[in-house]
Amino acid sequence: MDAVEARIEELPDDRVKLEVDVEVGDVDHAFEHAASDLAGSMSFPGFRKGKKVPMPVVAARVGQEALANEAVRSHIPGWFWNAASESRLRPVADPELEWDALPVQGEPFTFRAVVDVLPAPELGDWKGLEVPRPGADIPPEIVEAELERVRASVAELSPVTGRTAAIGDTVVVDLLGDETTRDYVIEVGHGRLRQEIEAAIVGSSVGDTRSATVQLSDAKPAKVDVTVKEISEKVLPPLDDELALKASEFDTLAELEADIQSSLGEQLEAEIDVMFRERALDTLAEASTFEKLEPVVEARARSLWQGLARSLDQRGISVEGYLAASGRTPEDVDRQLRAEAEVAVKRELVLETLADELAVEITDDEVEEFIREESADSGEDWMETVEELRENEGFEKLRLDLTFKNALDEVVAAATPIEVELAEARDKLWTPEKENDTSSRKIWTPGSEVDE
Repeated sequence: MDAVEARIEELPDDRVKLEVDVEVGDVDHAFEHAASDLAGSMSFPGFRKGKKVPMPVVAARVGQEALANEAVRSHIPGWFWNAASESRLRPVADPELEWDALPVQGEPFTFRAVVDVLPAPELGDWKGLEVPRPGADIPPEIVEAELERVRASVAELSPVTGRTAAIGDTVVVDLLGDETTRDYVIEVGHGRLRQEIEAAIVGSSVGDTRSATVQLSDAKPAKVDVTVKEISEKVLPPLDDELALKASEFDTLAELEADIQSSLGEQLEAEIDVMFRERALDTLAEASTFEKLEPVVEARARSLWQGLARSLDQRGISVEGYLAASGRTPEDVDRQLRAEAEVAVKRELVLETLADELAVEITDDEVEEFIREESADSGEDWMETVEELRENEGFEKLRLDLTFKNALDEVVAAATPIEVELAEARDKLWTPEKENDTSSRKIWTPGSEVDE
């Protein structure tokens, strides 16, 4: 990111003026790029096409003023948007740019930008929000399932007699296709092999050889012969004190079950806490008023689209292939990403405005203490982490994250938990406000899905 510093002057009608200073190194970098771009579009006697033309030669050909103009034209948008980001501004239109003189190599450059920005939302009353919070009761069947997992972890394998292979059995097979794999051990139904091969194993007896046709990634079918050599089944131990002694540090089954109940309760409580915080933030967002949100949401949605495309490309998947495999249209994805963008932007604006209202300040010592605590479990040198974060601007981003966290802590502390069923019943009630509200009210919350 280009290094810039900016001073902000607030103007009427949600406009600001930024005076931006660009460092010498970034000015020189802009001149080098400008010279390279201009050289690529022209021919220079004595220089083969594609060979780098020295900047003085380009400047002599096009003139120093034209070179400076190209440097500004190609780089000032990036300088502006970096300054806006550093200043935590959200422009909703292109800026009006001006400068007193063109940049000069080896000297800093200053320009001014006047731009419309997204106004801060009018926050709803965040003191005492009623927020749905589910109970943390662990259903008995969840505890039973965990006990079954413990039983399975110490189960013994016993050879199967009198029946064929079934889901859950452990089998030893030979696979003969383009390549041969012998004595391959799998648990049928766990997806270790292609579905077509596992389907051939189910119902087979020891000594049987069956053929399976699998569809390879290059769309060419391939035949695989599967020979079943051994079939074993898990023999689960009884649920008793001996199981507890064998599978855990506890002496009795009751102690093991109590520990499972406690551990699951802690996990569930932690998940509910995260969910409650998100719901509190979304509840405050729904109670707040936003203006001029559309351009920022659209820009965020485009960024999410680009991120999705990059992620797919890294996995060797085209956007078209992803849409075909998921059975969705570009419009479906557009709607989902736009909904996600709207939620994200509203959350950020609410937290930013609330942090300013509460005058939340995070000191360097607090950021460093957080890094030290987070580094304790990983064994990393926390001081090295601090230096790395300072070098790549991660330190300031972490400060902002902690600022938002502290602001949300205040909302959560003041929130009143209510039963989920009560919240759902209230949401279904008709009110005059809902009748008059023509905007979309479908805001994502944990446990719900964005309409597509």
